[in-house]
Amino acid sequence: MSFDIIVRGGTLPDGQLADIGIRGETIAAIEPRIDAEAGQIIDAAGNLVSPPFVDPHFHMDATLSYGIPRINASGTLLEGIALWGELKPLLTHEAVKERALAYCDWAVSMGLLAIRTHVDVCDDRLLAVEALLEVKREISPYIDLQLVAFPQDGFYRAPNARENTLRALDMGVDVVGGIPHFERTMEEGRRSVTELCEIAARRGLPVDMHCDETDDPLSRHIEQLAYETKRLGLAGRVTGSHLTSMHSMDNYYVSKLLPLIAEAGVSAIPNPLINIMLQGRHDTFPKRRGLTRVKEMQALGIRVGWGQDCVLDPWYSLGTADMLDVAFMGLHVAQMSSPAEMRKCFDMVTGINAEIMGLDHLGLRVGKRASLVVLDAGDPIEAIRLRPERLCVIARGKVVAQRTKQETKLFIAGRPPAVNRRHRAG
Repeated sequence: MSFDIIVRGGTLPDGQLADIGIRGETIAAIEPRIDAEAGQIIDAAGNLVSPPFVDPHFHMDATLSYGIPRINASGTLLEGIALWGELKPLLTHEAVKERALAYCDWAVSMGLLAIRTHVDVCDDRLLAVEALLEVKREISPYIDLQLVAFPQDGFYRAPNARENTLRALDMGVDVVGGIPHFERTMEEGRRSVTELCEIAARRGLPVDMHCDETDDPLSRHIEQLAYETKRLGLAGRVTGSHLTSMHSMDNYYVSKLLPLIAEAGVSAIPNPLINIMLQGRHDTFPKRRGLTRVKEMQALGIRVGWGQDCVLDPWYSLGTADMLDVAFMGLHVAQMSSPAEMRKCFDMVTGINAEIMGLDHLGLRVGKRASLVVLDAGDPIEAIRLRPERLCVIARGKVVAQRTKQETKLFIAGRPPAVNRRHRAG
């Protein structure tokens, strides 16, 4: 028996030492020792071998646009939305695609091999939708990319958002999105949740909604999202992203709300880097930091994963495409400091996020897709602490990135590597 690749002597996330045999695009064997021939041997040398990193919440149409046409001076969510409105007319198909591909190269170098990105559909040209559908096809050999039809300016509030959302879904966008707290009234927000979930149910699509991304404790659209999920039989296919208003909600109301979310089977995606940067900007002290109730949700069995959200765009002036940065920040803000909780944070940027996105083919098990990462760390906790080098990244049974202490090499056909490029305004 022979293999295309054997990853030799790696430490799995559960602490076991094992060899991993890869044949074609599939993990064919995981054993303490594989004595067989292979076309390529990757010596993991006791380092951590992980499933790929997964980002279930991103905005690829805006990424790497920081400073165009200006910088978000207040640092608020609302100025970021206004700034994006100024940038949208300046977008070109070529620029959106080029920045997205550059980000994807960067992501591959960090072992980030699955991304769910929201794409604004309020531009009647649907230029970004077309560009990212092309990107999705081009990067499919190494990244699973899901697109969310996202009416950034409001499903009802923006004149053509409803029509454009349906057009984008007809073009092949994968997920139904929304932003109910940005509608003109709470009632319109509630109705948007209902209609968007009904659209998803008719089309057999998942739902991933920006939900209650505000400091207003009376923004409670997650309650409607849980209700519609239950009513329409969408359990396991619906995600509430951000949920920052829950940081400010009355504890008695939350004691009712969380069991409803759990009963409905709705997942949650907080985005710690961005949530703590944008929220609480109107506070003096005490200053709210905007992270939703992660540990309380997990205690009730609600599936919670960490998202990146933004990198170098109108909302966030930093970012590295490293999901371990996200886990590191989330660990601190959610105060997940026990060994079990820290390991959970690692799962929240790998396996749990894959589950939220419905990517059942990912994971370190025989029969799963041969996509994995070798990290310069001994275990998941050390990986979060150090955010270490990715020594080798394998996607669909092919080595797509290798790194020594000195350099990174990308093996992506047809494009020069962009991972070391410094992204600047203009």
